[in-house]
Amino acid sequence: MKRAGRLLLMLACCAVLSAVNAAAPGPTPEFTHHSAEDWVNSDPLTLAGLKGKVVLVEFWAFDCVNCLNSRPWIDSLLRDKTPAGLVIVSVHTPELEEEKSRTNVRKAVERLNIHNPVMIDENKSYWRALHNQAWPTFYLIGRDGLLYGSVRGEMHVGEENSKRVETALDQLLAARAP
Repeated sequence: MKRAGRLLLMLACCAVLSAVNAAAPGPTPEFTHHSAEDWVNSDPLTLAGLKGKVVLVEFWAFDCVNCLNSRPWIDSLLRDKTPAGLVIVSVHTPELEEEKSRTNVRKAVERLNIHNPVMIDENKSYWRALHNQAWPTFYLIGRDGLLYGSVRGEMHVGEENSKRVETALDQLLAARAP
């Protein structure tokens, strides 16, 4: 995508995401875990392998109430936007001691009926790479692999904040692949 096109897309995303931390599209840090044992429901993913897709990265923890309350919204995005090219990568970053266990994360993924890719970030390396500060936080990555913004907090189907994120995702999905 040419620079002018990226700028227009970024401005459009910012216009609909008043609660978003948005800036000029910039580089997205590569996923920090590359071992199969660090991934659930997927082989290890890379940004290069996802190029051409729109990616929503979700930071969550299985005992985080706000994260659990956001799950129906995530499920609705998976149902409604996956056919258009959206990939949701859930990054499980522990807050509590019991959340550090890979076994506990895998059990939670199964119990919660999560089918999208989950990266287990037990050492908070990807959390730090994105300078994340809260659970849940969502990062929007365009088809070009660039980071277009982030939004913190619980999301619910039909609420204004989540509608803004969905509109931004729709704009990223409508943009041509690089």
